[in-house]
Amino acid sequence: MPITNKTMLITYADSLGKNLKELNENIENYFGDAVGGVHLLPFFPSTGDRGFAPIDYHEVDSAFGDWDDVKQLGEKYYLMFDFMINHISRQSKYYKDYQEKHEASAYKDLFLNWDKFWPKNRPTQEDVDLIYKRKDRAPKQEIQFADGSVEHLWNTFGEEQIDLDVTKEVTMDFIRSTIENLAANGCDLIRLDAFAYAVKKLDTNDFFVEPEIWTLLDKVRDIAAVSGAEILPEIHEHYTIQFKIADYDYYVYDFALPMVTLYSLYSGKADRLAKWLKMSPMKQFTTLDTHDGIGVVDVKDILTDEEITYTSNELYKVGANVKRKYSTAEYNNLDIYQINSTYYSALGDDDQKYFLARLIQAFAPGIPQVYYVGFLAGKNDLELLESTKEGRNINRHYYSSEEIAQEVKRPVVKALLNLFTYRNQSAAFDLDGRIEVEMPNEATIIIKRQNKDGSHVAKAEINLQDMTYRVTENDQTISFE
Repeated sequence: MPITNKTMLITYADSLGKNLKELNENIENYFGDAVGGVHLLPFFPSTGDRGFAPIDYHEVDSAFGDWDDVKQLGEKYYLMFDFMINHISRQSKYYKDYQEKHEASAYKDLFLNWDKFWPKNRPTQEDVDLIYKRKDRAPKQEIQFADGSVEHLWNTFGEEQIDLDVTKEVTMDFIRSTIENLAANGCDLIRLDAFAYAVKKLDTNDFFVEPEIWTLLDKVRDIAAVSGAEILPEIHEHYTIQFKIADYDYYVYDFALPMVTLYSLYSGKADRLAKWLKMSPMKQFTTLDTHDGIGVVDVKDILTDEEITYTSNELYKVGANVKRKYSTAEYNNLDIYQINSTYYSALGDDDQKYFLARLIQAFAPGIPQVYYVGFLAGKNDLELLESTKEGRNINRHYYSSEEIAQEVKRPVVKALLNLFTYRNQSAAFDLDGRIEVEMPNEATIIIKRQNKDGSHVAKAEINLQDMTYRVTENDQTISFE
């Protein structure tokens, strides 16, 4: 199914009901026309990181269902799947074959050998310090072979996630085979998870290494295009990198909008939001929440350092059940630049503020992605957080079908469903159309969206101090209640 300009639901296979069949039924029964696409978070057999340490992309984890269940979802919605281009599980058949056969393995070049990467007498401490790391140590892991020898492999993320060598032909064959299989099973958009880490090069920080990263992206895009799929590179970094990727005509993420919107709602000031919406590309997916935390690094230089500190402090102050320690190593936080909270709780479980945040997202340039907890205005799940000691689980509640049936009766959830149904059906939000942003005063922002020929004009006027709004289309008032 082609990618359409309709709201994409982000969900795990077992988060809206216990498996893919229940997920399919619950979207249809309770979300209706508010959802046009589904980002199905990793549903492959995996050994860690809630699916992001895949063993085999050719299988569906039997706990969730099978490929027929996935294809059935794809009959009604355009689909996005994750491809971890940087790494694969050390329980995969490729790693095990390499471990057993060592130099005789057909997959020996699939993995990036840390020891062979460096010239003699390196790496120095300076080399290790230069690497853009997710850990406080060198990103390597020991591998013990069946013949008794020991070497080290690159290991950027968790213990189960072993890095791939994207410069080798065997890895490109693996990438090609994986993408072809995903597309054959209904994937329309492939999310390249952690792609900026995939290229490693001597005397660089091994993050978004140019020009090699463009060569890799172009190769992957060409492979996907043959199968009728597109790619969405995923990167959390300075917004200028997103803009650079957009200049190459790729879809990008708006990961800055979450903090900009929080700042605007906390401060009652519209200036930063207005400036950001005017700058943003139209060929993008917008987010307020994802399966990870709320990104801070993404908003640098859109907000000043003082404004970022203010926003973070306000989040901990007014947010419901948000504590700083939930975003630390004590709760296994992988990224010190992310804050763990649901977006609803970040706004103090306040229905009015939360609806305004989603209204801003609906009118922003691009296609909205709404995380499943966010669609149901979910509160921080402290029980799951404490039982797992995993910070990000505060925003990963498991909803039963019965629970969803109750949640959609809440006025704020009804309003959200009406908002995104309207957004999906209105011609004013054409990605080939125009956006205009005005600020009549410090607290008020007016966002106007219109299609190419100007026949449909939608306007949202939002006051960030008294938390009121008015939406019209072609001068007719639109109600979401």
